[in-house]
Amino acid sequence: MQGLMASSKLSLTVAVVVFLLGMAGAAHGLTRVVANSPDEPCMNMTLYYHDILYNGNNTANATTAAATKPTALATTYWKNSTYFGALMVFNDPMTVGKALPLAGEEPAARAQGFYFYDKQESLTSWFGFSIVFNSTAHKGTLNLVGADLMGDATRDFSVVGGTGDFFMARGVTTIRTDTIEGLYYFRLQMDIKLYECYL
Repeated sequence: MQGLMASSKLSLTVAVVVFLLGMAGAAHGLTRVVANSPDEPCMNMTLYYHDILYNGNNTANATTAAATKPTALATTYWKNSTYFGALMVFNDPMTVGKALPLAGEEPAARAQGFYFYDKQESLTSWFGFSIVFNSTAHKGTLNLVGADLMGDATRDFSVVGGTGDFFMARGVTTIRTDTIEGLYYFRLQMDIKLYECYL
């Protein structure tokens, strides 16, 4: 009997949450759209994320900087190139094509947030950031989180919300390392697929 009551309470809680989320969308004059299959997202796009790490000499171009000083444990693992414990804060340009924006040219969006290296045995990191759009094509944000297992050909970040054109969006972003140039620049291809949208 207690199991049935707990199940009923859970069902009621889920129903209330779904109702409230629907009301939030309606309050903004939007209609909730949920994709019918993984092959048919309600919205998709591809963007390129450009990370230019500050190296002490590139102040004008750097978009990422270390926010922590290495600890004794971290420096032990830096010797085997895992950068364990390093926290990086970024404001990186995102473009529709692979090229960096020219001087004075606005990118399609900016990725603003952080990543930290979280494993001692191999090079991996964890990301938390917003893609901030402010263009004629899109306005608003997409919020992403996830582990970047750099040894894998593709990795997925969760799209956990958004604002503006992406109000309360949910989905998945598949990332691929497109290029790496030494220790101070890398470009990721991000295929963003939204499976819950408010239009």
